[in-house]
Amino acid sequence: MKLSKSLTKNINTIKQKIPSQDVIYYTFKTPNQTFCTIYIDSITDKAQVGELLIRPIYALNPPDITSAKSSLQIANILTVSTVNQLIGELLKGRTVLLCDGCDNGLMCDFLSFQMRAVAEPPTSTVVKGPREGFNESIKTNLSLVRRRIRVNDFNVEFFEVGKYSKTTVAICYIASIARENIVKKVIDKINQINIDGIPDSSYIGKMIVDHKTSLFKQVGSTEKPDIFVQKLLEGRVGIITDGSPIVLTVPYMFTEDFQTAEDYFISNYRANMQRSIRLISIFLAVFLPGTFVAAQLFHLQIIPLNFLLTIVNSIKGIPLSPSFEMFFTLLIFEILNEASVRMPKYVGMALSIVGALVLGDTAVKAGIVSTPTIMIMALSGICLYTVPELVDSMSILRLVYLMVAGSIGGYGIVMLSCYLLIYMCALDNFGVPFLAPYAPSISSDKKDGIIMEPLPNMITRPQVLKSKNKRRIKIKEVR
Repeated sequence: MKLSKSLTKNINTIKQKIPSQDVIYYTFKTPNQTFCTIYIDSITDKAQVGELLIRPIYALNPPDITSAKSSLQIANILTVSTVNQLIGELLKGRTVLLCDGCDNGLMCDFLSFQMRAVAEPPTSTVVKGPREGFNESIKTNLSLVRRRIRVNDFNVEFFEVGKYSKTTVAICYIASIARENIVKKVIDKINQINIDGIPDSSYIGKMIVDHKTSLFKQVGSTEKPDIFVQKLLEGRVGIITDGSPIVLTVPYMFTEDFQTAEDYFISNYRANMQRSIRLISIFLAVFLPGTFVAAQLFHLQIIPLNFLLTIVNSIKGIPLSPSFEMFFTLLIFEILNEASVRMPKYVGMALSIVGALVLGDTAVKAGIVSTPTIMIMALSGICLYTVPELVDSMSILRLVYLMVAGSIGGYGIVMLSCYLLIYMCALDNFGVPFLAPYAPSISSDKKDGIIMEPLPNMITRPQVLKSKNKRRIKIKEVR
Protein backbone atom coordinates (compact mmCIF):
# COMPACT_ATOMS: atom_id res chain seq x y z
CA MET A 1 0.00 0.00 0.00
CA LYS A 2 1.52 3.29 -1.14
CA LEU A 3 1.54 6.46 0.90
CA SER A 4 -1.11 9.06 0.10
CA LYS A 5 -0.46 12.72 -0.70
CA SER A 6 -2.77 13.63 2.17
CA LEU A 7 -0.84 13.98 5.43
CA THR A 8 -3.98 13.43 7.52
CA LYS A 9 -4.82 10.22 5.68
CA ASN A 10 -1.28 8.89 6.14
CA ILE A 11 -1.37 9.63 9.88
CA ASN A 12 -4.74 7.92 10.30
CA THR A 13 -3.53 4.87 8.36
CA ILE A 14 -0.45 4.54 10.56
CA LYS A 15 -2.54 4.97 13.72
CA GLN A 16 -4.80 2.12 12.57
CA LYS A 17 -1.79 -0.10 11.87
CA ILE A 18 0.02 0.83 15.11
CA PRO A 19 -2.51 1.78 17.84
CA SER A 20 0.17 1.85 20.56
CA GLN A 21 0.22 5.04 22.65
CA ASP A 22 4.00 5.32 22.79
CA VAL A 23 4.10 6.24 19.09
CA ILE A 24 4.45 10.04 18.99
CA TYR A 25 3.02 12.17 16.16
CA TYR A 26 4.37 15.72 16.18
CA THR A 27 2.80 17.95 13.53
CA PHE A 28 4.31 21.37 12.85
CA LYS A 29 3.83 24.04 10.20
CA THR A 30 6.30 26.17 8.29
CA PRO A 31 5.36 29.18 6.14
CA ASN A 32 5.22 26.94 3.06
CA GLN A 33 4.22 23.49 4.27
CA THR A 34 2.89 21.17 6.99
CA PHE A 35 5.13 18.40 8.29
CA CYS A 36 4.80 15.54 10.78
CA THR A 37 7.48 13.55 12.58
CA ILE A 38 6.56 10.09 13.82
CA TYR A 39 8.71 8.11 16.26
CA ILE A 40 8.49 5.66 19.15
CA ASP A 41 9.06 7.55 22.38
CA SER A 42 10.92 4.87 24.36
CA ILE A 43 13.68 4.16 21.81
CA THR A 44 14.24 7.57 20.19
CA ASP A 45 16.55 10.42 21.14
CA LYS A 46 14.03 13.29 21.13
CA ALA A 47 16.75 15.92 21.57
CA GLN A 48 18.37 14.88 18.29
CA VAL A 49 15.00 14.84 16.55
CA GLY A 50 14.48 18.45 17.58
CA GLU A 51 18.00 19.71 16.87
CA LEU A 52 18.83 17.81 13.70
CA LEU A 53 15.41 17.44 12.06
CA ILE A 54 12.67 19.80 13.23
CA ARG A 55 14.80 22.93 13.80
CA PRO A 56 16.50 22.71 10.33
CA ILE A 57 13.11 22.21 8.69
CA TYR A 58 11.90 25.45 10.29
CA ALA A 59 15.03 27.29 9.18
CA LEU A 60 15.20 25.94 5.62
CA ASN A 61 11.45 26.00 4.98
CA PRO A 62 11.51 23.35 2.19
CA PRO A 63 8.38 23.03 0.05
CA ASP A 64 8.46 19.22 -0.26
CA ILE A 65 10.20 16.04 0.88
CA THR A 66 12.75 16.07 -1.95
CA SER A 67 13.97 19.54 -1.01
CA ALA A 68 14.06 18.56 2.67
CA LYS A 69 16.22 15.52 1.95
CA SER A 70 18.77 17.53 -0.01
CA SER A 71 18.87 20.24 2.65
CA LEU A 72 19.13 18.17 5.85
CA GLN A 73 22.62 17.31 7.06
CA ILE A 74 21.78 13.87 8.43
CA ALA A 75 23.62 10.64 7.66
CA ASN A 76 21.69 7.53 6.58
CA ILE A 77 18.58 9.40 5.51
CA LEU A 78 16.39 7.32 3.20
CA THR A 79 13.12 7.73 1.31
CA VAL A 80 10.08 5.52 2.02
CA SER A 81 7.12 5.29 -0.35
CA THR A 82 4.87 2.54 1.08
CA VAL A 83 2.98 2.20 4.34
CA ASN A 84 4.44 -1.25 5.11
CA GLN A 85 7.99 0.00 4.55
CA LEU A 86 7.33 3.02 6.76
CA ILE A 87 5.86 0.90 9.56
CA GLY A 88 8.74 -1.56 9.35
CA GLU A 89 11.33 1.19 9.71
CA LEU A 90 9.33 2.90 12.45
CA LEU A 91 9.21 -0.31 14.53
CA LYS A 92 12.98 -0.61 14.20
CA GLY A 93 13.28 2.71 15.99
CA ARG A 94 13.66 5.07 13.04
CA THR A 95 12.06 8.50 12.90
CA VAL A 96 9.79 9.22 9.93
CA LEU A 97 9.17 12.65 8.41
CA LEU A 98 5.98 13.13 6.34
CA CYS A 99 4.88 16.15 4.35
CA ASP A 100 1.42 17.24 3.26
CA GLY A 101 1.03 16.91 -0.50
CA CYS A 102 3.86 14.35 -0.85
CA ASP A 103 3.37 10.60 -1.38
CA ASN A 104 6.68 9.63 0.19
CA GLY A 105 8.52 10.27 3.43
CA LEU A 106 11.98 10.41 4.93
CA MET A 107 13.45 7.94 7.39
CA CYS A 108 16.16 9.11 9.82
CA ASP A 109 18.08 7.19 12.47
CA PHE A 110 17.86 8.73 15.96
CA LEU A 111 17.94 5.51 17.99
CA SER A 112 18.59 5.72 21.71
CA PHE A 113 18.69 2.43 23.65
CA GLN A 114 19.67 1.86 27.25
CA MET A 115 22.46 -0.72 27.31
CA ARG A 116 25.30 -2.04 29.43
CA ALA A 117 28.77 -0.61 29.07
CA VAL A 118 31.53 -2.73 27.60
CA ALA A 119 32.99 -4.71 30.52
CA GLU A 120 34.73 -7.98 31.27
CA PRO A 121 32.24 -10.85 30.88
CA PRO A 122 31.54 -12.80 34.09
CA THR A 123 31.87 -16.15 32.31
CA SER A 124 35.34 -15.54 30.78
CA THR A 125 37.57 -13.75 33.27
CA VAL A 126 41.30 -13.69 32.53
CA VAL A 127 44.46 -12.66 34.35
CA LYS A 128 46.30 -11.80 31.15
CA GLY A 129 44.77 -10.62 27.90
CA PRO A 130 41.94 -8.33 26.72
CA ARG A 131 39.08 -7.78 29.16
CA GLU A 132 36.48 -6.38 26.79
CA GLY A 133 33.24 -8.30 26.47
CA PHE A 134 30.24 -8.18 24.20
CA ASN A 135 27.01 -6.56 25.39
CA GLU A 136 23.40 -6.62 24.17
CA SER A 137 23.84 -4.06 21.35
CA ILE A 138 24.64 -5.53 17.94
CA LYS A 139 26.22 -2.26 16.80
CA THR A 140 28.54 -2.19 19.79
CA ASN A 141 29.47 -5.83 19.26
CA LEU A 142 30.25 -5.25 15.58
CA SER A 143 32.37 -2.23 16.48
CA LEU A 144 34.43 -4.39 18.87
CA VAL A 145 35.03 -6.85 16.04
CA ARG A 146 35.78 -4.14 13.47
CA ARG A 147 38.48 -2.74 15.74
CA ARG A 148 40.32 -6.04 15.47
CA ILE A 149 39.70 -6.93 11.80
CA ARG A 150 40.64 -4.15 9.41
CA VAL A 151 40.44 -5.74 5.98
CA ASN A 152 38.06 -5.10 3.11
CA ASP A 153 36.96 -8.74 2.79
CA PHE A 154 35.46 -8.92 6.29
CA ASN A 155 31.80 -9.30 5.39
CA VAL A 156 28.72 -8.73 7.52
CA GLU A 157 25.26 -9.75 6.29
CA PHE A 158 22.10 -8.80 8.18
CA PHE A 159 18.88 -10.80 8.53
CA GLU A 160 15.58 -10.29 10.35
CA VAL A 161 14.48 -13.36 12.30
CA GLY A 162 11.25 -13.75 14.25
CA LYS A 163 7.68 -13.08 13.19
CA TYR A 164 7.01 -10.64 16.02
CA SER A 165 10.45 -9.75 17.41
CA LYS A 166 12.08 -8.95 14.02
CA THR A 167 15.44 -9.56 15.67
CA THR A 168 18.50 -8.45 13.73
CA VAL A 169 21.00 -11.25 13.18
CA ALA A 170 24.43 -10.59 11.65
CA ILE A 171 26.48 -13.25 9.86
CA CYS A 172 30.22 -12.43 9.99
CA TYR A 173 33.02 -14.06 8.03
CA ILE A 174 36.27 -13.27 6.25
CA ALA A 175 35.65 -13.96 2.57
CA SER A 176 39.26 -14.83 1.75
CA ILE A 177 39.40 -17.47 4.52
CA ALA A 178 35.95 -18.98 5.20
CA ARG A 179 34.62 -21.70 2.91
CA GLU A 180 31.74 -20.56 0.72
CA ASN A 181 29.65 -23.70 1.30
CA ILE A 182 29.75 -23.18 5.10
CA VAL A 183 28.71 -19.53 4.70
CA LYS A 184 25.91 -20.53 2.32
CA LYS A 185 24.69 -23.28 4.64
CA VAL A 186 24.55 -20.90 7.61
CA ILE A 187 22.65 -18.30 5.58
CA ASP A 188 20.19 -20.92 4.30
CA LYS A 189 19.50 -22.20 7.81
CA ILE A 190 18.98 -18.65 9.11
CA ASN A 191 16.50 -17.96 6.29
CA GLN A 192 14.59 -21.16 7.11
CA ILE A 193 13.94 -20.18 10.74
CA ASN A 194 10.23 -19.52 11.28
CA ILE A 195 9.57 -18.61 14.91
CA ASP A 196 7.65 -15.95 16.81
CA GLY A 197 10.66 -14.35 18.47
CA ILE A 198 14.41 -14.62 19.14
CA PRO A 199 15.15 -13.41 22.71
CA ASP A 200 18.71 -14.77 22.72
CA SER A 201 21.35 -16.21 20.41
CA SER A 202 20.83 -19.68 21.93
CA TYR A 203 17.58 -19.89 19.94
CA ILE A 204 19.57 -19.42 16.74
CA GLY A 205 22.09 -22.05 17.85
CA LYS A 206 19.37 -24.63 18.43
CA MET A 207 17.72 -23.91 15.09
CA ILE A 208 20.74 -24.19 12.78
CA VAL A 209 22.34 -27.42 14.04
CA ASP A 210 22.08 -30.65 12.03
CA HIS A 211 21.50 -32.97 15.00
CA LYS A 212 18.85 -31.24 17.08
CA THR A 213 18.40 -34.10 19.58
CA SER A 214 22.10 -34.59 20.32
CA LEU A 215 23.24 -34.34 23.93
CA PHE A 216 26.42 -32.52 22.94
CA LYS A 217 26.56 -28.88 21.91
CA GLN A 218 27.30 -28.28 18.23
CA VAL A 219 27.73 -24.52 18.12
CA GLY A 220 30.61 -22.60 19.67
CA SER A 221 29.87 -19.58 21.87
CA THR A 222 31.85 -16.79 23.50
CA GLU A 223 31.42 -13.38 25.12
CA LYS A 224 34.90 -12.10 24.26
CA PRO A 225 35.70 -10.25 21.01
CA ASP A 226 39.31 -11.50 20.91
CA ILE A 227 38.19 -15.15 20.96
CA PHE A 228 35.52 -14.44 18.35
CA VAL A 229 38.03 -12.78 16.02
CA GLN A 230 40.53 -15.62 16.36
CA LYS A 231 37.83 -18.11 15.38
CA LEU A 232 36.95 -16.01 12.33
CA LEU A 233 40.63 -15.95 11.39
CA GLU A 234 40.67 -19.74 11.49
CA GLY A 235 37.88 -19.90 8.90
CA ARG A 236 34.74 -20.09 11.00
CA VAL A 237 31.49 -18.17 10.50
CA GLY A 238 30.23 -15.96 13.34
CA ILE A 239 26.63 -15.18 14.28
CA ILE A 240 25.82 -12.04 16.30
CA THR A 241 22.26 -11.61 17.59
CA ASP A 242 20.86 -8.27 18.66
CA GLY A 243 19.94 -8.33 22.34
CA SER A 244 22.39 -11.09 23.30
CA PRO A 245 25.96 -10.74 24.64
CA ILE A 246 26.81 -14.29 23.54
CA VAL A 247 27.95 -14.71 19.94
CA LEU A 248 28.02 -18.03 18.10
CA THR A 249 30.62 -19.63 15.84
CA VAL A 250 30.37 -22.58 13.46
CA PRO A 251 31.71 -25.17 12.79
CA TYR A 252 32.32 -26.32 16.37
CA MET A 253 34.75 -28.99 17.60
CA PHE A 254 34.77 -30.68 21.01
CA THR A 255 38.34 -29.61 21.82
CA GLU A 256 37.40 -25.90 21.67
CA ASP A 257 35.95 -25.90 25.17
CA PHE A 258 39.21 -27.13 26.67
CA GLN A 259 40.94 -24.03 25.30
CA THR A 260 40.71 -20.57 26.87
CA ALA A 261 41.79 -17.14 25.67
CA GLU A 262 44.46 -16.96 28.35
CA ASP A 263 46.22 -20.05 26.95
CA TYR A 264 47.64 -17.93 24.14
CA PHE A 265 48.94 -15.15 26.42
CA ILE A 266 50.95 -17.35 28.79
CA SER A 267 53.73 -19.91 28.45
CA ASN A 268 52.68 -22.90 26.35
CA TYR A 269 53.99 -25.20 29.14
CA ARG A 270 51.60 -23.60 31.61
CA ALA A 271 48.80 -23.71 29.02
CA ASN A 272 49.40 -27.43 28.41
CA MET A 273 49.23 -28.12 32.13
CA GLN A 274 45.95 -26.23 32.44
CA ARG A 275 44.41 -27.99 29.45
CA SER A 276 45.47 -31.37 30.85
CA ILE A 277 43.91 -30.48 34.21
CA ARG A 278 40.64 -29.55 32.47
CA LEU A 279 40.57 -32.85 30.58
CA ILE A 280 41.36 -34.92 33.68
CA SER A 281 38.76 -32.98 35.68
CA ILE A 282 36.02 -33.73 33.15
CA PHE A 283 36.90 -37.44 33.26
CA LEU A 284 36.79 -37.41 37.07
CA ALA A 285 33.51 -35.48 37.12
CA VAL A 286 31.76 -37.94 34.79
CA PHE A 287 33.31 -41.30 35.75
CA LEU A 288 34.22 -40.99 39.44
CA PRO A 289 30.74 -41.36 41.05
CA GLY A 290 29.77 -44.27 38.80
CA THR A 291 33.12 -46.03 39.16
CA PHE A 292 32.99 -45.70 42.95
CA VAL A 293 29.51 -47.21 43.07
CA ALA A 294 30.45 -50.03 40.66
CA ALA A 295 33.52 -50.85 42.75
CA GLN A 296 31.44 -51.05 45.94
CA LEU A 297 28.74 -53.25 44.41
CA PHE A 298 30.55 -55.46 41.89
CA HIS A 299 34.31 -55.00 41.97
CA LEU A 300 35.55 -54.82 45.54
CA GLN A 301 38.87 -56.37 44.45
CA ILE A 302 39.95 -53.18 42.66
CA ILE A 303 39.73 -51.10 45.87
CA PRO A 304 42.94 -50.99 47.92
CA LEU A 305 42.61 -52.89 51.20
CA ASN A 306 43.19 -49.92 53.52
CA PHE A 307 40.68 -47.79 51.61
CA LEU A 308 38.22 -50.69 51.58
CA LEU A 309 38.43 -50.93 55.37
CA THR A 310 37.74 -47.19 55.61
CA ILE A 311 34.68 -47.55 53.37
CA VAL A 312 33.38 -50.55 55.36
CA ASN A 313 33.69 -48.65 58.63
CA SER A 314 31.99 -45.55 57.19
CA ILE A 315 28.97 -47.36 55.72
CA LYS A 316 28.00 -49.17 58.91
CA GLY A 317 24.41 -48.37 59.66
CA ILE A 318 23.76 -46.57 56.33
CA PRO A 319 20.20 -47.56 55.28
CA LEU A 320 20.72 -46.83 51.57
CA SER A 321 22.53 -48.96 49.02
CA PRO A 322 25.69 -47.42 47.49
CA SER A 323 23.91 -46.50 44.24
CA PHE A 324 20.92 -44.88 45.99
CA GLU A 325 23.25 -43.19 48.45
CA MET A 326 25.28 -41.62 45.60
CA PHE A 327 22.11 -40.72 43.69
CA PHE A 328 20.66 -39.04 46.78
CA THR A 329 23.85 -37.05 47.29
CA LEU A 330 23.87 -36.04 43.61
CA LEU A 331 20.25 -34.93 43.87
CA ILE A 332 21.04 -32.76 46.90
CA PHE A 333 24.01 -31.24 45.09
CA GLU A 334 21.90 -30.36 42.03
CA ILE A 335 19.18 -28.84 44.23
CA LEU A 336 21.74 -26.69 46.07
CA ASN A 337 23.26 -25.63 42.76
CA GLU A 338 19.91 -24.65 41.31
CA ALA A 339 18.91 -22.80 44.48
CA SER A 340 22.19 -20.87 44.58
CA VAL A 341 21.57 -19.64 41.03
CA ARG A 342 17.93 -18.66 41.56
CA MET A 343 18.19 -17.17 45.04
CA PRO A 344 19.05 -13.50 45.60
CA LYS A 345 22.81 -13.04 45.84
CA TYR A 346 22.53 -11.82 49.44
CA VAL A 347 21.06 -15.18 50.43
CA GLY A 348 23.69 -17.15 48.52
CA MET A 349 26.27 -17.01 51.30
CA ALA A 350 23.80 -18.32 53.85
CA LEU A 351 22.79 -21.09 51.43
CA SER A 352 26.43 -22.14 51.01
CA ILE A 353 26.88 -22.38 54.77
CA VAL A 354 23.62 -24.27 55.31
CA GLY A 355 24.12 -26.60 52.35
CA ALA A 356 27.82 -27.38 52.60
CA LEU A 357 28.36 -27.33 56.34
CA VAL A 358 25.12 -27.89 58.20
CA LEU A 359 23.30 -30.19 55.78
CA GLY A 360 26.36 -32.26 54.79
CA ASP A 361 27.68 -32.66 58.32
CA THR A 362 24.23 -33.47 59.68
CA ALA A 363 23.58 -36.07 56.96
CA VAL A 364 26.82 -37.87 57.81
CA LYS A 365 26.22 -37.78 61.58
CA ALA A 366 22.62 -38.95 61.13
CA GLY A 367 23.85 -41.98 59.20
CA ILE A 368 22.03 -41.15 55.97
CA VAL A 369 25.14 -40.92 53.78
CA SER A 370 28.77 -41.86 54.30
CA THR A 371 31.81 -39.61 54.34
CA PRO A 372 33.45 -41.13 51.19
CA THR A 373 30.26 -40.54 49.23
CA ILE A 374 30.21 -36.87 50.24
CA MET A 375 33.88 -36.54 49.28
CA ILE A 376 33.40 -38.23 45.88
CA MET A 377 30.39 -36.09 45.00
CA ALA A 378 32.09 -32.87 46.11
CA LEU A 379 35.17 -33.68 44.03
CA SER A 380 33.00 -34.52 41.02
CA GLY A 381 31.04 -31.27 41.36
CA ILE A 382 34.18 -29.14 41.61
CA CYS A 383 35.82 -30.86 38.63
CA LEU A 384 32.72 -30.41 36.51
CA TYR A 385 32.98 -26.62 36.60
CA THR A 386 36.57 -26.49 35.34
CA VAL A 387 35.02 -26.46 31.84
CA PRO A 388 31.82 -24.39 32.25
CA GLU A 389 30.71 -24.82 28.63
CA LEU A 390 30.37 -28.59 29.11
CA VAL A 391 28.42 -28.51 32.38
CA ASP A 392 25.04 -29.15 30.72
CA SER A 393 25.99 -32.29 28.82
CA MET A 394 28.49 -33.70 31.32
CA SER A 395 26.15 -33.39 34.31
CA ILE A 396 23.60 -35.54 32.44
CA LEU A 397 26.29 -38.04 31.44
CA ARG A 398 27.39 -38.28 35.08
CA LEU A 399 23.85 -39.26 36.07
CA VAL A 400 23.59 -41.81 33.24
CA TYR A 401 26.93 -43.40 34.20
CA LEU A 402 25.80 -43.58 37.83
CA MET A 403 22.59 -45.40 36.87
CA VAL A 404 24.42 -47.83 34.59
CA ALA A 405 27.14 -48.50 37.18
CA GLY A 406 24.56 -49.19 39.88
CA SER A 407 22.75 -51.65 37.59
CA ILE A 408 25.44 -53.71 35.83
CA GLY A 409 28.73 -52.40 37.22
CA GLY A 410 31.98 -51.78 35.38
CA TYR A 411 30.84 -53.73 32.33
CA GLY A 412 28.09 -51.17 31.78
CA ILE A 413 30.55 -48.27 32.17
CA VAL A 414 32.82 -49.77 29.48
CA MET A 415 29.94 -50.49 27.08
CA LEU A 416 28.42 -47.03 27.52
CA SER A 417 31.85 -45.43 26.98
CA CYS A 418 32.33 -47.39 23.75
CA TYR A 419 28.90 -46.35 22.51
CA LEU A 420 29.55 -42.68 23.30
CA LEU A 421 32.97 -42.78 21.66
CA ILE A 422 31.54 -44.31 18.47
CA TYR A 423 28.68 -41.77 18.46
CA MET A 424 31.02 -38.81 18.96
CA CYS A 425 33.35 -40.06 16.21
CA ALA A 426 30.41 -40.24 13.79
CA LEU A 427 29.00 -36.85 14.81
CA ASP A 428 29.70 -33.82 12.66
CA ASN A 429 28.34 -30.33 12.12
CA PHE A 430 28.61 -28.25 8.97
CA GLY A 431 30.79 -30.97 7.48
CA VAL A 432 33.43 -30.88 10.24
CA PRO A 433 34.00 -33.95 12.49
CA PHE A 434 33.08 -33.38 16.12
CA LEU A 435 36.25 -34.98 17.54
CA ALA A 436 38.70 -33.45 15.08
CA PRO A 437 41.72 -33.31 15.05
CA TYR A 438 41.85 -36.70 16.84
CA ALA A 439 39.10 -38.50 14.94
CA PRO A 440 40.08 -38.25 12.14
CA SER A 441 43.72 -37.73 13.10
CA ILE A 442 45.17 -34.52 11.61
CA SER A 443 48.75 -33.98 12.69
CA SER A 444 49.01 -30.28 11.85
CA ASP A 445 45.80 -29.46 13.77
CA LYS A 446 47.05 -31.24 16.90
CA LYS A 447 49.50 -28.38 17.41
CA ASP A 448 46.58 -26.54 19.03
CA GLY A 449 44.75 -29.51 20.50
CA ILE A 450 44.87 -30.76 24.06
CA ILE A 451 48.64 -30.31 23.89
CA MET A 452 49.57 -26.87 22.57
CA GLU A 453 52.80 -26.20 20.72
CA PRO A 454 54.52 -22.77 20.70
CA LEU A 455 52.63 -20.19 18.64
CA PRO A 456 55.32 -19.85 15.89
CA ASN A 457 54.84 -23.57 15.10
CA MET A 458 51.15 -23.05 14.24
CA ILE A 459 51.91 -22.03 10.67
CA THR A 460 48.69 -23.26 9.07
CA ARG A 461 45.05 -22.79 9.91
CA PRO A 462 43.05 -25.85 11.06
CA GLN A 463 43.10 -28.19 8.06
CA VAL A 464 39.78 -29.75 9.06
CA LEU A 465 38.01 -26.43 8.30
CA LYS A 466 39.37 -26.51 4.71
CA SER A 467 39.83 -22.74 4.65
CA LYS A 468 40.60 -20.97 1.39
CA ASN A 469 43.82 -19.53 2.77
CA LYS A 470 45.71 -22.36 4.48
CA ARG A 471 48.66 -20.42 5.88
CA ARG A 472 48.36 -17.90 8.73
CA ILE A 473 52.04 -17.37 9.65
CA LYS A 474 54.73 -16.49 7.15
CA ILE A 475 58.20 -16.75 8.60
CA LYS A 476 60.82 -14.66 6.83
CA GLU A 477 64.36 -15.92 6.94
CA VAL A 478 66.86 -13.40 8.35
CA ARG A 479 70.28 -13.54 6.74
